[in-house]
Amino acid sequence: MLVKTHGSALFGIEAIPITIEVNIDKGIQFFLVGLPDSAVKESQQRIEAALNNVGYKYPKQKIVINMAPADIRKEGSAYDLPIAIGILAASGQVDHNQLDEFIIMGELSLDGGLKPIKGALPIAIKAMQEGFKGLILPMENAAEAAVVDQVEVYGASSILDVIDFFNGNKPLEATKPVISDDFLNGNNPYEFDFSDVKGQENIKRALEIAAAGGHNVILIGPPGSGKTMLAKRLPSILPPLSLEEALETTKIHSVSGILGQNSSLVAARPFRSPHHTISDAGLVGGGTYPQPGEISLAHNGVLFLDELPEFKRSVLEVMRQPMEDRVVTISRARISVDFPASFMLIAAMNPCPCGYYNHPDQECVCAPGLVQKYLNKISGPLMDRIDLHVEVVPVAFKDLSERRKGEESHLIRERVMQARRIQESRFAEHPQVHANAQMSSKMLNLYCDIDDTGRALLKNAMERLSLSARAYDRILKVSRTIADLEQSEHIKTEHLAEAINYRSLDRETWGT
Repeated sequence: MLVKTHGSALFGIEAIPITIEVNIDKGIQFFLVGLPDSAVKESQQRIEAALNNVGYKYPKQKIVINMAPADIRKEGSAYDLPIAIGILAASGQVDHNQLDEFIIMGELSLDGGLKPIKGALPIAIKAMQEGFKGLILPMENAAEAAVVDQVEVYGASSILDVIDFFNGNKPLEATKPVISDDFLNGNNPYEFDFSDVKGQENIKRALEIAAAGGHNVILIGPPGSGKTMLAKRLPSILPPLSLEEALETTKIHSVSGILGQNSSLVAARPFRSPHHTISDAGLVGGGTYPQPGEISLAHNGVLFLDELPEFKRSVLEVMRQPMEDRVVTISRARISVDFPASFMLIAAMNPCPCGYYNHPDQECVCAPGLVQKYLNKISGPLMDRIDLHVEVVPVAFKDLSERRKGEESHLIRERVMQARRIQESRFAEHPQVHANAQMSSKMLNLYCDIDDTGRALLKNAMERLSLSARAYDRILKVSRTIADLEQSEHIKTEHLAEAINYRSLDRETWGT
């Protein structure tokens, strides 16, 4: 007897429908075809043990299973459940009349229990698009998939629940979507708050500008000056995720398998902080069957690279194209996938190997030329993509001992959101542009016009401070954001002056 069940394969962060055809005939052999990987091939042993342990018979006949389309690689253990249900239906132990209406996915334990899978949200979205009535998944994945409310999502604890459901013995309860109050109300769910920061008002100002315009930032200062502490608080002043952003972020985390069990939508912007020993593939994504890297896991959030010069140069260089295009393409001989990578880069570094160059109290002990050599570990093209260069100085004792708390994150966040609303209105005709940092050179001419006084100031600054030509566009973008924070229609001279001040590492005299 021939029976068909339906599953799904992951292709990047998207799902592809898979039809699992099970045919049982005379004989004793078992054939599994359709480009299965080792984990899928091993399903025979898991299924046989699971069926025997829950009181059902594994047919001792010739079983041929085809996973179509046959030219797409099937990987992982999530096909255990649809294959098992197909075998039971083909052998007459499960009613096959409703099988065409559902996508079924799940990994089997030897006792018949179901273990969670990766990519439940993309699978649910594809089930809705393909017109399936429902989706049957392990219980731990039900809340995540139920975010797609146009398709019925059923969570099951064991294969017995699924068998009883199709045989009409016991219904499965449809999972209702549960979205956190933090997401619905746009609350700030972050543990860290800027009110805990003592002093460092100029750094807070720079991070506020970065958040308002989506700009990349590098913090450079001696050890213990608060670079990491400040960077960890940046997500707390970013605008809340929109529903579209939350869905896309959740899909990436789901495919990567880092979404917690019984989780639904990601409510907070991601903050990723990889160690400097990370590989190229670990940062941008890769593998034999490509998986998202750290830059994709930071999509719609913050990527924090601490001790930037300690990262391998090759690792940093692979970020250059994704930082511009906001997407990374991973190509292999048989497959090519795109992963979103729209993130804010926050980098931190010491000014020199000993860490005390330009320190107000301690003397730098580095040999002549060593400071510039240390800075040269970061290439010019990468530095060109960082809009704000911020020097961090140690906090004075009087500021550390101050009992009064600083400005809370939610107050800064309100100003940031107001600036972002101005930008949304400005870029309404440019659907791919959401913040000032994403403007093209052509758009700079439209939205960053400056008067003669400002033009003279910018010309004078570039000549006297030995600023490079590549700083020109960045200064205009940052000055546009500063003007938005002040709700100014035009870029004023003081806005340009502040933006120029954030290009310190472009000065030819810095570090010499």
